[in-house]
Amino acid sequence: MPTFNVSASQKARVLAEALPFIRGFHAKTLVIRFGGGAMADPVLKAGFARDVALLRLVGMNPIVVHGGGWRIDELLGQMGMPSRVHRGIRVTDEATLNVVEMVLGEINQELVGLINRNGARAVGISGQDGRFIRARKMTLAPEAGDDAAPDLGLVGAVDGIDPDIVHLLLSRGFIPVIMPIGVGADGTAYHINSDLAAGQLARTLSAEKLILMTNVPGVFDREGKLAYVLTATEAEGLLRDGTVQGGMRPRLMAALAAVREGVRSVHIIDGSVESALLLEVLTNSGVGTALRSDEGPDFLAAARSYFAAAAP
Repeated sequence: MPTFNVSASQKARVLAEALPFIRGFHAKTLVIRFGGGAMADPVLKAGFARDVALLRLVGMNPIVVHGGGWRIDELLGQMGMPSRVHRGIRVTDEATLNVVEMVLGEINQELVGLINRNGARAVGISGQDGRFIRARKMTLAPEAGDDAAPDLGLVGAVDGIDPDIVHLLLSRGFIPVIMPIGVGADGTAYHINSDLAAGQLARTLSAEKLILMTNVPGVFDREGKLAYVLTATEAEGLLRDGTVQGGMRPRLMAALAAVREGVRSVHIIDGSVESALLLEVLTNSGVGTALRSDEGPDFLAAARSYFAAAAP
């Protein structure tokens, strides 16, 4: 990674510019979905853990919900098992669910350890713990040309979230690190898309921000350009006309539901950018697409437009 010479005065100015954000988000809840290529890069993963710890230590309440798709695909391939995806959602039979739970458990423990090494206190939990993520089997409506709705197997939709365990951890100064596994009324375990799980959690907690980390710069519009800011109606249009495809569909759907149910703003950011989380939370510029409600304030659009125009 290139090294830049930064003077002491420049460092001081950067820290001073972060003050309004630290003050504004003090004691506020931030739900962060960690996923994408950053999970496979040890440097980026360690940097993410450091940044999460920093946000907690300056008084914010970060909550991490993590995926693990890259590692699940890798392990399924090593075991000679098929990896099937439909509309950006992994088709999950019992054998695949066993792999999913094993991978997510390993990643969860690693993230907890990395955050703890940076001076914060993280606790790993699964949605099955205390049955706090209640789920049901997910079904999708058939698309044109389909004879019937596809069977996704043990893929879950969130029925509801009991926030008590999360509130308890936050009240004691811990950072919850959550595996997106839910449990049905009959005790069946379901794999839940981490974007959807994070979105539902943010809605349940009325979080200040929902931050979805991914592999791409953000959401692209119909002209193929990065959309720095989208309203809920604009996002709905991109989903309806098929502009947004693949894994970005459930991500944008989660973002859309969140801003329509009380989350102040949702940010879809590129996790391959070093310290993307801090850039998004502690600066005006950001590193991706910000989604707001139709009635929300226009400061996001004004700020993003300014920095986009100023970019070389």
